[in-house]
Order: sequence, then C-alpha cells, then structure tokens
Amino acid sequence: MKEKPPLSQEDITQQTTLEPLLPKDAGAVHGEATPPGPADFSLGSLGSAPSYEAMRVNEKYSSLPAAADRGVHIINIRAIDDLGYLQSEGTLLNSLAVDPDANCKYGLYFRDGQRKVDYILVYNYKRTSSHNILARVLHVDPSLGSQSLKQDPLPGKDGSLDTVETDHHEYDKRSRREEYESNLLEAGLELEKDEDTKIHGIGFVKIHAPWNVLCREAEFLKLKMPTKKMYQINQSRGLFKKINSVFQKITEPIKPRVADSRSQTMKKLSFTFCREKQHLFDLSDKDSFFDSKTRSTIVYEILKRTTCSKASMGITSLLANGIYTAAYPLHDGDFEGEDADPNDRKILCEEWATYGAFYKYQPIHLIRKYFGEKVGLYFAWLGVYTQMLIPASIVGIIVFLYGCLTVDDNIPSMEMCDQRNNITMCPLCDRTCSYWRLSSACATARASHFFDNPATVFFSVFMALWAAMFMEHWKRKQMRLNYKWDLTGFEEEEAHPRAEYEAKVLEKSLRKDYRRREIDKEKLTWKDRLPAYLTNFVSFIFMIGLTFAIVFGVIIYRISTAAALAISSSPSGRSNVRVTVTATAVIINLVVIIILDELYGSIARWLTQIEVPKTDKNFEERLIFKAFLLKFVNAYTPIFYVAFFKGRFVGRPGDYVYIFHSFRMEECAPGGCLMELCIQLSIIMLGKQLIQNNLFEIGIPKMKKFFRYLKQQRPIDHEESAKKSQRYEVDYNLEPFAGLTPEYMEMIIQFGFVTLFVASFPLAPLFALLNNIIEIRLDAKKFVTELRRPVAVRAKDIGIWYNILRGISKLAVIINAFVISFTSDFIPRLVYRYMYSPDGSMHGFVNHTLSYFNVSDFQAGTAPNDPMELGYEVQICRYKDYREPPWSENKYEISKDFWAVLAARLAFVIVFQNLVMFMSDFVDWIIPDIPKDISQQVHKEKALLVELFMKEEQGKQQMLETLKEKDNLQGDNCNNHSPPFPRTQRDSTASRRSYHVAV
Repeated sequence: MKEKPPLSQEDITQQTTLEPLLPKDAGAVHGEATPPGPADFSLGSLGSAPSYEAMRVNEKYSSLPAAADRGVHIINIRAIDDLGYLQSEGTLLNSLAVDPDANCKYGLYFRDGQRKVDYILVYNYKRTSSHNILARVLHVDPSLGSQSLKQDPLPGKDGSLDTVETDHHEYDKRSRREEYESNLLEAGLELEKDEDTKIHGIGFVKIHAPWNVLCREAEFLKLKMPTKKMYQINQSRGLFKKINSVFQKITEPIKPRVADSRSQTMKKLSFTFCREKQHLFDLSDKDSFFDSKTRSTIVYEILKRTTCSKASMGITSLLANGIYTAAYPLHDGDFEGEDADPNDRKILCEEWATYGAFYKYQPIHLIRKYFGEKVGLYFAWLGVYTQMLIPASIVGIIVFLYGCLTVDDNIPSMEMCDQRNNITMCPLCDRTCSYWRLSSACATARASHFFDNPATVFFSVFMALWAAMFMEHWKRKQMRLNYKWDLTGFEEEEAHPRAEYEAKVLEKSLRKDYRRREIDKEKLTWKDRLPAYLTNFVSFIFMIGLTFAIVFGVIIYRISTAAALAISSSPSGRSNVRVTVTATAVIINLVVIIILDELYGSIARWLTQIEVPKTDKNFEERLIFKAFLLKFVNAYTPIFYVAFFKGRFVGRPGDYVYIFHSFRMEECAPGGCLMELCIQLSIIMLGKQLIQNNLFEIGIPKMKKFFRYLKQQRPIDHEESAKKSQRYEVDYNLEPFAGLTPEYMEMIIQFGFVTLFVASFPLAPLFALLNNIIEIRLDAKKFVTELRRPVAVRAKDIGIWYNILRGISKLAVIINAFVISFTSDFIPRLVYRYMYSPDGSMHGFVNHTLSYFNVSDFQAGTAPNDPMELGYEVQICRYKDYREPPWSENKYEISKDFWAVLAARLAFVIVFQNLVMFMSDFVDWIIPDIPKDISQQVHKEKALLVELFMKEEQGKQQMLETLKEKDNLQGDNCNNHSPPFPRTQRDSTASRRSYHVAV
C-alpha cells in the first residue's frame, strides 16, 4: 500500500480543534483497526480522489468537505449528542451540516442534487460491534508511516475492545458485493450507498448512468431516438376528414387530459442512435433526451452483463443467491398529496388509475413512456378487447330479450306447463324417488327458452365472426402502436443465456474430458433434458387426472345428495332438489377451481425450471403454455361434463347405468341440459372474476404490504420518525413486479368463457365487459400505487398470447357447433317440424321426444317405494329418449327417430363449422394487417432518412472541396511570394497539403 506523508501542522491543529468536543474519558488510545462497517469511512478515501471505497461512504456524513483532506472524519454527528454533550455543542456540529434531503428530492437524486438515481440495488447487512460505536474519530498515525485505523474506547470501558467475529457467509456476501460494485464503476456507472435508513438492516446502492454511458449503451441496444428532422403526418381528406373531425369532437370528453391524448399532425423522424451522428439528434435538453424508462433499461442491461467471480450472469445470479435482495428502478415521485411535484406517476394516478375515469380512454402513450412497451401493449390489448366487448354485449342482450319476449309463444314450454296433458314421468332415482308430473318442471322449461332459442344460433355465428374481427382489429392497432413508438424495424436479438442454463452447462462440461471441452462448446441437448421431460409428462398426466377425479367426486356428490333430498320430509326440499343440487355442486367446483389454479401455477413454474430453458423468452413461453394448459383443463372440465357428457350415458328405466353398482348416472332436466350449463358457466365465470381476479388482486398485495411493514418496524427516536422516507425506501415497501403472465392469463380464461360456450350463455360478453371496466382501473391502480416500477422491456407484439387467442377462437367454432347440435334442442325441433309434424308446427314436439316404459319391467329392488304418491296407480311412465315402446316387437330398442336426429346433428356440425371457418378466414383475408396510412408513413420515413443522409454526405463533400480550394489558393500565394523550393521541399509541402485534405 502506498504510504501517506505524516500529518502537517494544519492537520494537527484541526484535530486539536475537534478534540474538546469528545468526552473527557475518551482518550486517544491507539488500537487495532475494526472492520469497516456500513457507517464507516474507508481509508481509501483519505486524501485521494473519489474511488470505489469513497463511494461506499454514506453521503449524509460527508458534509464536512475538508475532513477527508485533513485526516479527520466525524462519522455520526447526531450520535455525539447522544453521548451527553451539551445542546449547544450538538447544535454547533449540526450547524456545520446541510440537510442532505433538501436537494436530492428525497432519494430521486444523489446527495449532490445533480445526478439522477436510475436504479436501486438493495441488500441486507448485519450490524457488528463497529456499528454500535456512536461516534468514532479516524486519523492517520504518523509513527507507523502508513494508513491505520485508530479507535477510541467508549466511556467507562478499558482500552481493549472485544473482537466480534463476523459471520463468514455475511463476509462473503459483502466481498462479492464490493467486487461487483467495483466492476460497475469500471463499466462507467456512478454509485452511492445509503445505510442510514428507517428500514433496519437494509442498505441501498443508488446507481446513476452518466451521459457518455447512456450514449454508448443506446448505440449498443440500437435504440431509436428522435432526430431534429420533423415531418407532417398524412391526414385524411374530403369526407373522411369531416367524419374524423366530428368523431374527435364527440370523443373529446372521454379522452384523458394528458399531452399525447390528441392526434398529432407532426412527428419527429427517428433513427437508431449513433455517437458519430449525434449532431443529427435533438440534444437541446440532454437531461430529458433519455427519459427515466430508457435510462433504467440501459442500467439494467449493464447490470445483467456485468459479472463477478462467482456470478456468471450478473445481477440475476446475485439476486438468486441472496447477495442483493432486490433491484428496481424508482418511481418518478409521489402520486398523492397537494405538495407532490408534478410527474408522470401523478398524472397516471389522476387520469388513469382511478375508478372515476372508467368511461375515458386509456393514456396508452403515457403508459408506454412510464412502464415500457411490453406493459403498454398489455393495456392497449386489454382496452381493444374491452371496446370490442361492447357490440358483443349489445347483441347478447338483444338475444336474451328475444328469448324473454317469445317465451309465452314457445309451444314446447307451453305443452310442458299444461296441466291437462297429465304426463307422468319415470322416477329420477331408485326406490326413494317416486313418479312425477312433467308440469312440475314448467319453470325450468320456460327459463331454458331464454337461452335455447333460434336467436342463439345466430349469436354463435356472430361471436365467431366477432372473434375474427377482434384479432384483425388488434393486429392493425398493434401496427399503429409500433409506428408511433418507433418499433417498426425492431427485431429482438438473441438473449443472453439464463444463469441456471449457464450453471447446468458448466456442470456438464466439468464432467467431460478437458480436451473435448476446449474443442466443442457445450450445450444442453434433449438427452440432458430427458428426465425433466419425463417428469413433465408424468406430472401433467397426474394433474389432469386429479382434475377429472375431482369432477367425478362432484358427480357422486350430486347423485347422492339428490337421492338424500328425495326422501326428505320437507316438501320444499323435495320440490327444489335439482336447483339445490346444481347450485351447491357449482359452488364446490368454483372453490376447487380457485384452489387448483394457484397450485397449478406454482407447479407449472417448477416444471419449467427443471427443464432449464436457455433464455428468458423460452422460459416465459414454456411457462405460459404449461400454466394455460393446466388452468384451461381445471376451469372448463366441469363445464365440458355438463355440456357433452351429462345425460348421455344414463341408460333407460329397467336398465340404468350405475357407478360402483350403487349410484345411478344423473339425467338432464326435461328441458335439456342447456339451462344447467348456463348456471354452471355463469357461477364459475362470475365467481372467478369476483373472487380470484378482483378480491385476490386487491387483498393479497395489501396483506403482504401490511405484513412487510410490521416486520420492518423497530423502535426509533423522535428525530428519526420525523425524517421523511427516501423514495427508494418507499418503493422497497411496495410489492415486487411479478410479470404480466397472471394478468394475461385471467383475461385469456375469460375470453374462453365468452367464446367457447356463448351459445348457452348470451350474457357472458356483458359480464365480461363489466368486469373489464373494473379490471382496467384495478390493474392501473396496482401498477401505479401498489407495485414497484418494472424494468421497461421493448416488445412489438404480445407474443405467444396471440397464438393462444387464435387457437381459442378456432376451438370456439367447433364447441359452439356441438353445443347447439347436441346440448340444445335446436336440431330435434327442426327435425320434428320438417319431418314429423302434421301441420309444420311445434305442437306435439314434447310427446314426440318422450318414450314409454311399462312399470312392470323395473328391475327387482329399483321400483319406487311409494308408487301411489301421485294419488293414482301408474302403469306407463315416460322418459326422454328415442326408443321403441313396450308394445313393439323390439321394445326399448333405439328407434329410427334417434338416427334421423343424430344424422341431422352431425350434418349441422359439419356445415356450421366449415361455414363459420370460411367466413372467419374471409374476414381475416379481406382486412389487411397493416393499415394503408401506416404503410405509407413507414415508406415516407425511409425516404426521409435516405434524403437526410444524402444531404449530409453532400455537405461533407462540399466542405472537403471548399477546404481543398482554400488550400490550393494558399499554396499558390506561397509560390508567388517565395523563392522556389528544392524539389524535395516542394514534394514534402505537397504531401502535407494532400494529407490535410485527406483528413
């Protein structure tokens, strides 16, 4: 270590001046140096230029600028007063310091008030004995000739101080942090530490990227930045211009009051940033040229690629190993309070993250400016989806109202409710259930007509076309956003491998021969991942089987509960068996779905982790696919059972199908299973949205925040409690950003509810619209007020989610075709009207769908215990099926009517599916993905860029020619007024002149 010269007389005088402020018992005893703690000054900062060690000093205690040069440091000014000094002496020392929070806007800037904080690293530290010394004087011992830390003993103690051994693990963490932070300094970043915070045991590293680093990284990342050149955006003309003007005036009240809410006629030409062409860019205000979102992105890229000896993946590995506990960019400031400075966060809170703005458009461009393109695209997609739900909701309401208005004209329901028909139905269960009249199911039959009417077929076709229109509309909207956000030429480069992948490759290479490792670069193959793939396969089979088992258990519950209620002594219990069983079973399904959703999300993440994907993008896509598949099966399995399996494998009276030889398979209601499907779909959809999507999103983050607040509480004095928290402390108490996968997932599942079974529940788009109006503001409030600010990520589309949406849209056509043909009575009605009805009407349809059964053919022990419950003896009962009567030669065999209806159903599925698919593809083909005006603007930008560079090259050429002519004139003047040079001298002059022109 380089030795420093002994103290000068001025240093001794300064030290002597400060000595009277120390306690009398605190003699200057020279002992061994204690390990530098969080609040200690490093000796490397004494009398030297700012370095890494100087960065580690808490800036709060650097208010005496000459202290470092004079060899004296006052570490904790406030603590000196705690040792028993007079108030006047404490006031004298405090008067020397300036409030460090006055200029730094409470943590948004460094202590100098000039350098903005672009990123925060958080770490835990344990206080050792050195942290408990409230005041310490550090000085240089001239007798040793080198820098030495001398510690004065506390009053009342002897000259020796017990040495406290620091935990090896904590020391290792600290050394790795120091190495990593020194590497960040070498990368050009500027750092500042703060451990004197309200949060006990938490230290913060503030990071600032200077201008040269921002320029360098912007060029590396190929960021498009605005140039000085501006051009006019093509505007519509004629009639379209008038229509657009009227539309702008109408929509003016529902636009947010932000700068970018109105359509602009001028746009700055953007070009990939290049340090050699800085003169092309608008650098009039360097502080705002790179906004806070871009600055944090640049710093995060540096953090990811900067490594240390035990962290091959930079900040990712350090966070995974607990070296740092958190890393995040700061919010722009406070979002509430009259004294809060104006900032983008406050504007978003007032104009977007409030339920009072539910009727307004979203400030998408400000969202993108604050949170980045990826978050901006999510909210833009959610806004487009919500807007497209408005026409779907209107048509759904019309279909529902049509069913309500025509229910009194529906002949089948009128026949079922007619008491004069006196149709006696067979028992619904063995022994305990008795015969019942068809007219008792009148209410169910009338209610089913609300959803099972000819208009539902039209609505199914409409929703299939609506899904295609929605996908096309979003693609066009996405292209407009790409143009406005300067992402038209953006291509995602291959990302750096994940830390887990690098560790796995290193482990594999260490197992192989050294020479082979030098020749062949190792990578993970399918053989290395084979155990993970097998684990994934077995886990998927198990979890899907678990879902089916739970649904099967609910079926057993329904059957057993129906049988138990049938023998109830309460007449109301017996009359409402079907409604009670259906409602309770659906609630059980809902609770199980919510629980399994949370469980499957965690399992999907674990299954993805053991596969060790190479990049973060691969990890995210695999995780999304697994989580979606599991949650799709979990959410829709009960609905699929009611739609396509319930009542299909029942058997017939006298030959029923039994489960475990005890439970008879349940049947559909006389009006069909569509009404029950509607109940199942509505309760699960509304329950998931209300409980899982809204209450969980509000309640769980607030609970976590409250528990984190309680955990960090510690006794503090009055002065510390009056101190305002720094911005990075406040943001640390917020919930970490967990990605957009949960937000997308709940909307994709909802999209499935809206499209897959819309034939059975026309009001699904309406409930989805109402939920999304709340969901947008709820998510906005969460992002602005409850979550740490996410790192801005560039993206030009929504990724794999678009493919999932497209797959659901195609699947919805097939499922709705089967729902209409097999679950509803639409096809049997058509067959009866055009093949069996004598007058072409629906009179006699109910009787046509019911078969006859002779009660003497019941199996032994299955006949009703009370056959006279209706007051008369029953010889023939009816059941819903197409079978031969008991007086036929082939009694109880499937009749020809069954095959005619089945053929019609299959034909409808084929025709409906192909017709709607063709119409959807036609809509997809006829609507261009890129709007015509955007395509023209992109070509115009390219032409303007070419023109700009051509002018620049011409200017350079003219400048060179001017310099050449000027040099030639000077040379001629020299030749005319000077004696002739020797040949060698003329040659050297010519060479100098040609060299100058070349330069």
